[in-house]
Amino acid sequence: MWKLLLVTLASVLFSPAVHAAAGPLDLTTSTVGIVAIVIFTAAYLLVMGEEHLHMRKSKPVLVAAGLIWLLIGWVYVDQGFPGVAEEAFRHNLLEFAELMLFLLVAMTYINALEERRLFDALRSWMVKKGFTYRQLFWISGFLAFFISPIADNLTTALLMCAVVMKVADGDKKFIGLSCVSIVVAANAGGAFSPFGDITTLMVWQAGIVEFQEFFVLFIPSLLNYLVPAIIMNFFIENKKPNAVYEEVELKRGALRITFLFLLTVATAVSCHMFLHLPPVLGMMMGLGYLQFFGYFLRMTLPGSLARKRAMAERAGDMERLKRLGGVVPFDVFSRVQRAEWDTLLFFYGIVMCVGGLGFLGYLHLLSDTLYNQWSPTYANVALGLMSAVIDNIPVMFAVLSMQPDMSHGQWLLITLTAGTGGSLLSIGSAAGVALMGQARGYYTFASHLKWAPAIALGFAVSIVAHLWLNGHLFEVFN
Repeated sequence: MWKLLLVTLASVLFSPAVHAAAGPLDLTTSTVGIVAIVIFTAAYLLVMGEEHLHMRKSKPVLVAAGLIWLLIGWVYVDQGFPGVAEEAFRHNLLEFAELMLFLLVAMTYINALEERRLFDALRSWMVKKGFTYRQLFWISGFLAFFISPIADNLTTALLMCAVVMKVADGDKKFIGLSCVSIVVAANAGGAFSPFGDITTLMVWQAGIVEFQEFFVLFIPSLLNYLVPAIIMNFFIENKKPNAVYEEVELKRGALRITFLFLLTVATAVSCHMFLHLPPVLGMMMGLGYLQFFGYFLRMTLPGSLARKRAMAERAGDMERLKRLGGVVPFDVFSRVQRAEWDTLLFFYGIVMCVGGLGFLGYLHLLSDTLYNQWSPTYANVALGLMSAVIDNIPVMFAVLSMQPDMSHGQWLLITLTAGTGGSLLSIGSAAGVALMGQARGYYTFASHLKWAPAIALGFAVSIVAHLWLNGHLFEVFN
């Protein structure tokens, strides 16, 4: 009975795929293709409702990815070509693995610097200086813009939000306004560096844009941040916050880990530029640098603590002696454990979902509609606007999977629009979603939406600036 039901179900689902072929089957009009689209849409609706459902975004896309590829596998086994689907899945898995390992090393370094209190020291310095609200607004925005290209937009936004909340101490209006500016600045800063956002990293890893070529987007990205920031500046009270200064002492090795992170970045870039090897090779080598340094810190910890205890005893600093008693050895693997695993698993789910839909034929259909029937410029701007609702990761992965025939300028344009389009709404970027959680009650969907017109103006100005300043990179101006 069950066998009969399964055979009947298979015949209904896979009836459009009757033409056997050695390559991918076009299943865009089949029941299986439609079911896959429904599964992906349902999963993404759950992702968008993360804030209200309190369910991590990785859960629905992991299940959706599995279901989509199970359907694909069933089709190809039924048609007698199981190896074709297997090869396609492995190809997508390899792309994810390279990016995942790259991101894992970057996250480990950032977590190590956070554990060594480098970011706490920055926050303490800003509190100590006694800046006014306007000064704090601009300093936090510019720091977000310039830290994001190195530390990624999500980490940067969380750091600067913590600074603002500490300094402003409960001023709801100012914290909400600053969070909007920080999200825009972090996303804009991440758009002109391979390390600033997953989308730029994907384009660099794919070999479409070289490391140094991203920097032509610096001025467009800066304008993307400055235009809304200038408008918001007029709505800030020019007064000083009442903040309590907290003395922060850097843990041993903080600055040396910063140097090792920069050395790791240089190694990854050199591998790609000079040896034509995947950048992930250099990043994993950089993780080895950190492990060796962690070993050095552990082995020399007893001697370092003895010297510091002796100094504290001579100075009669009992509070310092108490802190030294709680020092634990540096552990690299505890830093790896604290990586954003939900983000990495979400990335896996998205890559596999979009890869599966592409294998079904939908990306070819979308590419034909956008890049053959539309101007590439309009298509890239439309995809950037789409990233305000749909996360920029699937948008960029879809474009990379389509591989449309575009000029270098157009590839940089989609990098710019996909990276900054998410700033239009608080749910459009990982930075915005994270800050809604961190600054709950201060920064909300509605508080961000109020500034959408100003952000949209900055988005438009940045596109025009790119088309004008980098016009020589467009083989055909669209």
